[in-house]
Amino acid sequence: MQSIRIEKISKSYGEKQVLNHISKEFPIGETTVIMGVSGCGKTTLLRILLGLEMPDNGEVIGMPEKVSVLFQEDRLCEDVSAYENIALVLERKRTHAQRDTQRHKIEREAAQVGITADDLKQNVMKLSGGMRRRIALLRALLYDADCVILDEPFKGLDATTKQIVMQYVKEKTAGKTTFLVTHDAAEADFFGGNRWNLPTENKNANDE
Repeated sequence: MQSIRIEKISKSYGEKQVLNHISKEFPIGETTVIMGVSGCGKTTLLRILLGLEMPDNGEVIGMPEKVSVLFQEDRLCEDVSAYENIALVLERKRTHAQRDTQRHKIEREAAQVGITADDLKQNVMKLSGGMRRRIALLRALLYDADCVILDEPFKGLDATTKQIVMQYVKEKTAGKTTFLVTHDAAEADFFGGNRWNLPTENKNANDE
């Protein structure tokens, strides 16, 4: 299978139509950056791709089963450490040696986005918003998924941290089917590749 397709997708909430008869083909193994004004249906489209929302009309074809997602909300488990939040999505290790290997891997990955081993030991409720965002992002990227969906992944990060994290995300998603939603043109330029501007009046959006 060479692509994921949405065909004639429509979605309304009451009298408000969010998606209007859109069709689009997304390449496998590449990053697609989805842009558009607030309220044009970007997050709704992601939820339809994930199967969390059903379209009123149309269908999604070719979506893989193993999908990792970072929502606009961090959705961390508040009563455990940052490390445990990340380890939740990894294969459970049975031996002490295996657990040590996994711990070192998580610490190496976390260090690349400015998270220390001591930070990982902290309950996530004690971490700053930017650190929580990075933990959520690490959890999404370290899961062995066939497709990654990232909804405004860099929100809440300062400029310096954002550049570091963007580079990390670009490296981790290379060669993997990825959907990245952003309103930031500079972020879209950084990731390059396929950019799709989802218009407000989005009928026949595939014809852009």
